[in-house]
Amino acid sequence: MDEKNTDVMKGALLLTLAGLAGKVLSAGYRIPLQNLTGDVGFYIYQQVYPLLGIVITLSLYGFPSAISKMAVELNARDKGVSFRYFYFPVFLLLFFITTGVFLLLFFNAEKLGVMVGDTHLTETYKLAAFAFLFIPFTALLRGVLQGTGRMKPTAYSQIGEQFIRVILIITAAIWIFGSTASIYLIGHAAAIASMAGAVVAIVILVWFFVRNRPPLLQRPPISWRYYIHMLLTLGIAAAMNHMVLIIIQLADTITLVPGLRAFGMTKLEAMTAKGIFDRGQPLIQLGTVLGSSFALSLLPAVSEQAVKDKSTLHQSVQRALVVSLYLAAGATAGLIVIFPEANRLLFQNVAGTGNLRVLVIAILLSSLGITAASILQGLGYVKRTALFIILAFSVKWLGNTVLVPYMGMAGGATATVISLACLAMMMLVTLKHKLPQLAPAKQVNWYALLVAITGMIAFLIGMDWLVGPVISRTGLLLYVLFISATGGVIYLLLLVRLQAFRETELSMLPFARLWIQLHKARD
Repeated sequence: MDEKNTDVMKGALLLTLAGLAGKVLSAGYRIPLQNLTGDVGFYIYQQVYPLLGIVITLSLYGFPSAISKMAVELNARDKGVSFRYFYFPVFLLLFFITTGVFLLLFFNAEKLGVMVGDTHLTETYKLAAFAFLFIPFTALLRGVLQGTGRMKPTAYSQIGEQFIRVILIITAAIWIFGSTASIYLIGHAAAIASMAGAVVAIVILVWFFVRNRPPLLQRPPISWRYYIHMLLTLGIAAAMNHMVLIIIQLADTITLVPGLRAFGMTKLEAMTAKGIFDRGQPLIQLGTVLGSSFALSLLPAVSEQAVKDKSTLHQSVQRALVVSLYLAAGATAGLIVIFPEANRLLFQNVAGTGNLRVLVIAILLSSLGITAASILQGLGYVKRTALFIILAFSVKWLGNTVLVPYMGMAGGATATVISLACLAMMMLVTLKHKLPQLAPAKQVNWYALLVAITGMIAFLIGMDWLVGPVISRTGLLLYVLFISATGGVIYLLLLVRLQAFRETELSMLPFARLWIQLHKARD
């Protein structure tokens, strides 16, 4: 039994690391993509990315979570699973759901193209619709294997899927860069790469399934209502927490270009501006991973057992929120200061720097919102967190509609910040209501945070004044790496020396032993 639990824990850790690697890879490849295809090519890719991101999230997090939970519950009730009463009905329901989405998107692709302000995207949206048809296969296999405690298949299939997607997309970008082919083919390539990645994932999952086929023990039939309820509530609602940034980008996909046209831009200018605006997305994603992942690693499994121990639960939740604030605040402040250099290094010029500096405030807000949402989901408030994310999407849509025609890109950045601020506020207020003794604001060492941010900013500004403009891209790379790493160390060092962290939190950081020694040296 102990050996089995150890295997499950190792599998869960591998799954977490695969998820982090996938998010970093997903953010990272968009930088060379923009370099190869330009801001217009990046705009085209970003116009289809939210749809493909929804496909990946549903097939990786949403539906597999629901299926694995059903398998565990049925086995716990000695009903087991079988092809006739579990695999077939679950697959059939997934097939109906995803086929419905496919038909809706495929036959309305032209209307969607008109809505987003670019009918040349019609064929891209039609291709993207086919990606939804792969969800039943990947989701069912991942869910069944996870339900038996096997996390490795999901981890390996995720890595394989992402790797193939990235290789194909970058290959297509290189080909388009060196040819006279239409720039809109990058959207086609993104959809095809997503489907190719799904095929690779299915092959990996089938291989694991055949090798470790779960026993078929189910005897009595199970209510279809139970399957429908679990797939629609837990499956879709649970996936929403992983789609916060994707949902916000979806609102930009639909409303930003029409808003920029109303602002007075030509179609080409609006497309280019949208591509420049989307430069902030990979950086926000990386910053949010930093701000939320380390914080959530401090939480024990938030379950019924954890809820029974209220004091431990409150302490873990508070520290997770505080660490999320520390890391995200540092990443946000540092990126705002060095954005001109980062923009020129990663995207070859400084276009949109002012607006993107406003946009990266999203790192702090999304980190807090996602951390709080993950805690609420662990406590069982899955539907409520999904509702809050939908409301944030509505705020973003409305904000773009109202602000972009009058403020341009600045309106889009402001709408993103407002929507994520609303999301974080709703999540934190609900968390406080459910755990009344929670007081994370009182646990924050505000003096240490202020000193650390001030010290880091002073260093970054001082280095900029001393070094001056860096012309070559290689020199800029070395400079940005140096000031980013050194600035981050200064920020953490000041936090540690001023007793902002506890030893348990420092143990989760790289070079943990060094940080703990510095922490003790202050005593």
